Amino acid sequence: MKVHPSDDVLEGFLLSLGVEHRTLVSHLADCEACQDRLRRLPLPQDKTSSEEARLPDYEPVFERAAQNVQEQALVLVRERKQALGLFVEIMEQPAHRRESLLSDPRFHTWGVFELLIDRSWETSLKDPGYAEELVRLALQLSDRLDASRYKTELIQDLRARSWAYIGNARRLASDLGGAEEAFATAESFLGQGTKEPLEQAILLDLKASLRRSQRLFDDALRLLRRAVSTFLRHGARHQAGRSLVNMSLVHNYAGQPEESKKALVRALELLDPEQEPRLLLCARHNLIGYMAEAGQPQEALELYHDTRPLYRNFIDAWTQNRRKWVKGKIDHGLGRLAAAESLYRAARDGFLAEGIPYDTALVSLDLAILYAEQGRTAELKQLAAEMVPIFASRQIHREALAALAFFKQAVEAERASLEVVTRVATYLRQAEHDSALPFRDTETQRPKRPWDPGRTEE
Repeated sequence: MKVHPSDDVLEGFLLSLGVEHRTLVSHLADCEACQDRLRRLPLPQDKTSSEEARLPDYEPVFERAAQNVQEQALVLVRERKQALGLFVEIMEQPAHRRESLLSDPRFHTWGVFELLIDRSWETSLKDPGYAEELVRLALQLSDRLDASRYKTELIQDLRARSWAYIGNARRLASDLGGAEEAFATAESFLGQGTKEPLEQAILLDLKASLRRSQRLFDDALRLLRRAVSTFLRHGARHQAGRSLVNMSLVHNYAGQPEESKKALVRALELLDPEQEPRLLLCARHNLIGYMAEAGQPQEALELYHDTRPLYRNFIDAWTQNRRKWVKGKIDHGLGRLAAAESLYRAARDGFLAEGIPYDTALVSLDLAILYAEQGRTAELKQLAAEMVPIFASRQIHREALAALAFFKQAVEAERASLEVVTRVATYLRQAEHDSALPFRDTETQRPKRPWDPGRTEE
């Protein structure tokens, strides 16, 4: 999650240069030999008249400052180019040798520091443990960076972000206490940094995810509103969109589907498709699901068709199983029952093969609702007989197993009406985010199961 100069700042810098100077800057960005020559050149001395000499002459100071900024920018460009090769060199070593390798001065660059943090963010969903390992390497490297060269405040900023990423990785691994400690450390480092508003907003967004996992929804929404406001105020539209996707999840977990939908619609206006295409797919997918669940299958189908190119870009089973599931919901709503049944079955088998029991249970209950609507008692009994033994051996909490057992008993007694099946499905969707929620046979609204970009699998 990089925060670079805005387009307006970069555009202003380029427009301040003539064509010849723009060509020169482009050449300097790639030519190390010319960069070294530039550093050795003496600064020009302006001749002034005797009358002008009586006044303070700030022009050399401005020139020197401008040259320092250009030099630092060129160094950073070079370091980022070299960082990938150095990162590969680190990761080729066994885990126990990586820390000792960092004692080599070749690795003591901002580019390597930054890349370790960025790669941690990219891998946090699939492997939170590995993500924390990468951030810890970055923190060890930060102790070896030259503070006079990179500025202590900037290093503190990225130390703060590192600890925020550790907090997020621990949250994904369900270590909420450890996550709380990590965020406290992040806030401490941020207080010693540049006070950059965008860094503060990143921390607010990640901390809100922890509050969501702790079911402190009001606190999570308060943090996210501050993050969105800060991002928008500083022109970081994509980051604001990301926080709105997070806000949508909080509203959904809190049982506020309409507010969740509004946040998604607003997020889609801000997200940059080039920066995080998977996040864009996540937002569209969830909105498709909300439409299908709200009795708008035709609108959901239109958005699904528009989103198919994005789905094709992610062929992993995790994404494709969810695509089949939501398409099954659309077909179900449109009365295409044979197609819906086929898609529900395909998604269920896919989740089962991937070892994702909770989603397997949820899509199985969608299939059960379809059977109950058609009075297909034999298929309902077979489905119920398959479900409970599978989930009894998996990591599904006791109350959820009780709900599935109730469903099985109702089917066997031929009391599994559409209302009963829907209530069990409703409970499982709610209990996924609150394992302490007791199962009881009460009438509740049936929320949609969203796709959480910051969520690991069971």
